[in-house]
Amino acid sequence: MTYYPDYLTTYPNMDTANPLHISLNSLPGGFRRHRHNFLEFSYVIEGKGSETVNGSRHAMEAGIFTFVLPYQTHELFTDPGETLKLYNCMFSMDLLLEGAGHSSLHGLLEDTATPPYVRLEGDNKIRMRHLVEDMYHEYNGNETWRNAMLQLRLKEILILFDRARRLSRGVEEELMEQRGGKRSSTWSIIAYIHTQYQEELTLSRLSQRFAMSASRISEVIKEATGQTFLQFLHDLRIRHACGLLASTELSVSEVALECGYGSYGTFSRVFRAVKGMAPKEYRTAIGKIQC
Repeated sequence: MTYYPDYLTTYPNMDTANPLHISLNSLPGGFRRHRHNFLEFSYVIEGKGSETVNGSRHAMEAGIFTFVLPYQTHELFTDPGETLKLYNCMFSMDLLLEGAGHSSLHGLLEDTATPPYVRLEGDNKIRMRHLVEDMYHEYNGNETWRNAMLQLRLKEILILFDRARRLSRGVEEELMEQRGGKRSSTWSIIAYIHTQYQEELTLSRLSQRFAMSASRISEVIKEATGQTFLQFLHDLRIRHACGLLASTELSVSEVALECGYGSYGTFSRVFRAVKGMAPKEYRTAIGKIQC
């Protein structure tokens, strides 16, 4: 019997202006095999066990930091008599794509050859725990500039992780040789859609930009996300729409245009298909929850 992983599609605060959630968890029995359409990092502070990411297994113990890309299948195992205690942070890909040039961390999405974890030791281990704990306390507080601080901490944490794993593996030159100086086209396409979904976006446009046939791009998106191009595009647009409906006073028609829909009718139809209710009903429901 084939064992299919659970597909998780939501987390707290996903449909907000700052789509990020961090929690401290104790796992006496591991966590089932699953995948999701958002990013996640974990940092172990106590206990022993292991984790598989896309079939590759690594140890889980104090000082292990793991960064899981969207749609990667992973599972946690706890050793007998142990309880894994770890921080888990789930966040939208949008938070890595903000900014341009050196301020954007989209390169982390394109680097699929480097291991998804690192064992931190010494000063790096102490520093990472401090950063993650500070992020956790900031998340659970309500200080001025809270969202900005959370995004700054997220970038610091991911940069420290990426530097440490490259240094510990000595893989920088090796990876460039393997790729011939080129980055993964799959995540370049996914990242491009994430930054352009508010515009008129078609397979033909993607085909011209990435010099690939429309059918091949369609296959790449399906392989990476488990969704068709249109499903993936609608998912991004509707997620943005939910955030606008919850946090702004824009009219539904204005939200539709902001999210890339040329007509209110199309937006309303797609929104209802994805969320099970009309945009106005969603705004009313969210307003009652927030009150």
